[in-house]
Amino acid sequence: MKTWFVTIEAALLVMVGLRVVSGLIELTAAGLMLRLNSVEKAVGINALLAIIGPTVLVTSIAIGLVGMSDRLSVTKLVLIGAGVVLILIGIRK
Repeated sequence: MKTWFVTIEAALLVMVGLRVVSGLIELTAAGLMLRLNSVEKAVGINALLAIIGPTVLVTSIAIGLVGMSDRLSVTKLVLIGAGVVLILIGIRK
């Protein structure tokens, strides 16, 4: 009898784990902002979160691409990579 988690790909589990950790960091930051009760400190915490979000995005996409690399052509991998670069350029201020 196979259990359900045996059929889940390792890359997917890592991506989900990254998102869970990212969410926990966000919730911890929100609680810390409430506890500190200071707009100035909340802005500083928010600035740190601005670094974490894109890092998790790029890492998660990279892991997904590595997990799919055997099923995608080189052209498609390049197009997806270019799309990620364009997203990052688009969100720059």
